[in-house]
Amino acid sequence: MLLTLRTSAIALGAVALLALTACSGGNSANNSSNGSNTSGGSLVIDTAFSVETADPGHTYDPTGNMLAKAMYETLVDFKGSDVSTPIPGLASWKANDTATEFTFTIENGRVFSDGSPVEAKDVVFSLQRIQGMADAKPNFLLSGVTIKEVDAKTVTFTTETPLLQLPAILANPALGIVNSDVVKKNGGTTDGKDTAQKYLDGASAGSGPFVLGSLDLSSQIVLKKNDKYNGDEKPAYDRVVIRNVTESATQLANLKGGDSMVAMDLNGDQVAGLGNGIKVDSVPSGQTIFLLLNQSKGIAGDLANVKLAEGIRYALDYPKLLELAGAGAVQATGVIPPGFEGALPKGVSQDLAKSKAALAEAGYTGQTLKLQFPNDYPVGGVEFTPLAERIQSQLKDAGVNVELAPAPFATELDAYVNGKEGFGLWFWGPDYADSANFLPFAPGLKVGLRSGWEASADPEIAGLAAGAASATDPKQREAAFTKFAEEMQAKGPFVPMIVPGRNIATSGKVAGAVYNSVWEMDIAEITPAG
Repeated sequence: MLLTLRTSAIALGAVALLALTACSGGNSANNSSNGSNTSGGSLVIDTAFSVETADPGHTYDPTGNMLAKAMYETLVDFKGSDVSTPIPGLASWKANDTATEFTFTIENGRVFSDGSPVEAKDVVFSLQRIQGMADAKPNFLLSGVTIKEVDAKTVTFTTETPLLQLPAILANPALGIVNSDVVKKNGGTTDGKDTAQKYLDGASAGSGPFVLGSLDLSSQIVLKKNDKYNGDEKPAYDRVVIRNVTESATQLANLKGGDSMVAMDLNGDQVAGLGNGIKVDSVPSGQTIFLLLNQSKGIAGDLANVKLAEGIRYALDYPKLLELAGAGAVQATGVIPPGFEGALPKGVSQDLAKSKAALAEAGYTGQTLKLQFPNDYPVGGVEFTPLAERIQSQLKDAGVNVELAPAPFATELDAYVNGKEGFGLWFWGPDYADSANFLPFAPGLKVGLRSGWEASADPEIAGLAAGAASATDPKQREAAFTKFAEEMQAKGPFVPMIVPGRNIATSGKVAGAVYNSVWEMDIAEITPAG
């Protein structure tokens, strides 16, 4: 998982004043946008930046994904906020029966921003470029995938093992298709020696609805309408200004004052009952906030068993925890969040009798558990310190003693990743829109191992995860993920608690600003209201 996924509400520094000075009330962007209900003006968006580059081959941050989505089209797409069914983007596709070979056919007539045609050579170069750059964040998405050009409009993808989720993976904006001729002329290669990022931070080489106007990673990004764009979307604005406003209170003030049209990082309390012509798209995100109980005796000693996790799972009052999350948040029903294939219909309810029995079976006799968590990294507006305090209080009522051990994210991350936490409070989000993203919770896999849970600890669940990963029949695949989620909720060392909300607020002058768990928001879908 990319740990920065959908956490743009975190304060990135005291740069809100800079952002507002660079692009505030009297500038041409706002003058042309305010009061306009016709296309062709400017759209102003406030968000807390999480972006390092405009090069899709290197991007893997929330703001970066949104930016790449606007400028670079992918082979596969999703409609609006629905990430359940991949649809054709630049291409349509067919897969063989074993889901090990996919054939993509590029739509006729599609062109880049310079008017040149989108061809198979561009697809192969774009994706092999990422494969060749070991330090590129999206590199892992294409691990084990062989990409070949068949003819000018056809590309094949082959894998050694079934990869039914490949279309969903290819919808990630980081896998946007670049104009190979242009990028090669400016340092682009597939051999790992690529130097094109500098060029792509100042110019566009995609086929998306917008092109890059200017890029200032501390202040603002300006997009301009791509006059050559001939895809299905209908961008309504000639100019889009994305401003770095780190404080959600400032974003709200700008929106209310008419200085912006979209605010992306308001928390649940701020969006409650806004009124006055402000609309809010408030939905669950794709992330899950959870507790982990380490299964390594070297870390947890005699309490290294899943029964302790079961005891804690039934001790918690989930509606009370949700009060800290605000609008859009829901209870986690398992390690697979709602909206994804295999997600369970309902979560655990507090049952103190079950909790007491499980704790006794775990050998818990009043030992103090140290709860470790990052105290400076809110997720979807959920602050971890008050959440940890409420967990501590609820567990005390259930007879479990908890000591809080907060630490800065940068410090605590190392302990979490290396499996050194006995009792931890963390979060996980998808890298692409498919339930395979949540299989790492299984024993022997990435998150399972972070909790000291070896594959040998539960061969049944390890087998369920392997079966879900290799399933090629859609119905069997859904059943496999559901069974995996059920067994994880019953016997895993994790306590899924909250799926935080994602709130995008807009003025009454615009419509179509909706959250998408892959690219945050599709700017080209935003239009003047009414």
